[in-house]
Formats: sequence, C-alpha cells, structure tokens
Amino acid sequence: MSALDFPQTSTVRRIADDERARVLAAPGFGTHFTDFMAHARWTEESGWGESSVLPYGPLQLSPAAAVLHYGQEIFEGLKAFRHADGSVWTFRPEANAERMQRSARRLALPELPVEDFLASLRAVTAADEPWVPKATSEESLYLRPFMFASEEFLGVRASQTVDYYVIASPAGPYFPRGVQPLVVWITDEYARAGAGGTGAAKCGGNYASSLLGKREAAENGADEVLFLDSETHASIDELSGMNVFALTRDGRLLTPALTGSILEGVTRASILRLAADRGLEVVEQRLVMSEVLDQLGTGEITEMFACGTAAVINPIGSFAARGGSWTVGDGGSGEVTLALRQELTDIQYGRVPDRHGWLTRLV
Repeated sequence: MSALDFPQTSTVRRIADDERARVLAAPGFGTHFTDFMAHARWTEESGWGESSVLPYGPLQLSPAAAVLHYGQEIFEGLKAFRHADGSVWTFRPEANAERMQRSARRLALPELPVEDFLASLRAVTAADEPWVPKATSEESLYLRPFMFASEEFLGVRASQTVDYYVIASPAGPYFPRGVQPLVVWITDEYARAGAGGTGAAKCGGNYASSLLGKREAAENGADEVLFLDSETHASIDELSGMNVFALTRDGRLLTPALTGSILEGVTRASILRLAADRGLEVVEQRLVMSEVLDQLGTGEITEMFACGTAAVINPIGSFAARGGSWTVGDGGSGEVTLALRQELTDIQYGRVPDRHGWLTRLV
C-alpha cells in the first residue's frame, strides 16, 4: 500500500479543450505538457511526505539548490496507453520504479518505494486523462518521473532535501521520420560513461555527456551516435539513449552484456523475453565493433536495431565512421525487427493478450 496519496489540489485546467485537441492532433515528442503534475518531498529528518497533484507550472528553486551545482538528480521515462475500451494502462512500471531506486542509490538520493512511484503515476494520469491520445493511434502519454537535490546548500555532500515530480507530455514518434532505418555514427572521440561511473543510472549527466557525440553525428549526416566502451574504445556500449541489438543469420539475437556502464533498459529486457518466446537464441555478450562491422560485410549479421521507451524499436540501416560506411542487411527495416516492434506495441495497446503480466491499469 502506498504511503503517499497524492491528493489533487486543483481541478482547474490551464489549457482549453480546443487547444488540447489541436495539440493531440500532432503532438510531436517532448514539446507539449499537460495540466497537472505530481509532487512529493523528502527530507533527511522526516523522510517522504507532503505529496500532491498540483497545476503544471514553473518550479521555485533557490540559485543555491544543490542540483544546479553538483548534478544530483535522476529520472525515468514510461508511457500511458489508451486501450480500445477507453481505459489507460502503462507497461512494466515496477521495473521503472526499481531502476529508479538503483539510480537513486548510485546518486546518493533517497529511494522512493515502488508503491509510491505507482501511486504518483496513477494520480497524474487520472488528473490528465483527457491528454491520453486515442486508442486508434500509436501515440501515448509520456510520463517523466524525476528527482533532484533541492537543498539550498553549497558543499559536496548528499542533499538533505529532495523533490520528486511526475510531469506528462502527449507523444508521437520519437524520430520525426517515424519508424525508418537509422544512420548511426560511430564516434571515436567521445565516451558516454566509464567503468565505476554512473552509466547504469538514469541520470542527466549521462545524457549531457552524449550531446557532443550527437552533434558530431548530425554534422556527418547521421541520425544517432553510437558510443564505444571508454576503456578499450572497441566494444559497443549504447546509443545516446538506446540499447543496441544485432540479429545473426543463424537466429541469434545479440546485445551487449550489462557492464555497469550500460543502462538496463526496460524495453531491452522485454525484447529479450519476446525474442526467446519466438525461438531466437538470446546472447548477452561483449560486442566488438570491428567484428560486428566484419559480420555485416559477410552477411552474418542480417539486422540491427536500437530500442528504448521513447522510440520503442527502431531499425538501424547503416553505420558511418571516419573509416567508412557499412550497410546493415539490405539497408531496410528488417523482418524480425518489425515483428518484434509490432508484438511489443500490440501488447502495450492491448491488441493482443498480455501473457507476461506486464500491463498495469492507471485509469
């Protein structure tokens, strides 16, 4: 049972119905936000308390707030899906809650109990239910829980006051072109995370460290950037915000083993299960980039894709680097890639039975 009840403090919507309808007609990704947000505060003295659902709006934050100086913050990302009967569900939220707890431990932040995490999702989704797109689309309401050090204090130690929020944003495709083969740039200059660092935590610093690599990719005509491990610069780590998979000609599905510098994606874990259900041999191992490129050349690797909550599954059509370019298969989307994507989204939207018990009803 949740200890936090997140009572709604106001029912006044900040955005008119006609404006909301206009936004939902073409939501984009991460550019529009709903009427309400959930909030809870933790203090060293009292623990978690003071929870509510309040109108979405600017936060009042001291210029000396610890997060602004020491980067002590974490976040999560998951989606709410409208089903055909009008109900609203989310996908494996307990896994997000547990990952947020692991991230909190690594960043010296307090752990939010799983039930309180779920209660915050239910509360904000109930308040913002009109913002959940229709079941006829593959759009969703993107939920962004986040936690940060809000204590007014300059000094290198863990904050004694922490704020937790959940905001929501109607979401269309993560990539503007939709589900199309990505061109991925292999950076030889930048690393996303290092051994013993925060790579396995979902914290802003990991994404900030990816931005120059993303800029480098864009300057070279690519959609995304792939980072190699920081120690040997030889093995695949992940993209700026997505895990990587490769399918071999003999039916093996390969993905980098979790090393402590790779984010343990909820979508990644789900794909591993769905692939095994299909009879694919799932292999988590070190993937040496040069060997992968060789196997693309020989046809041993036939498909590759990236995955994450925002993009779901997106095929990789080609790689580029300072040393040349390499096509994945025929450069298209890949039959198995699209089949896995279809099955995963069908489960999320309630179009096929949820045989693994992954869905949780929010409204």
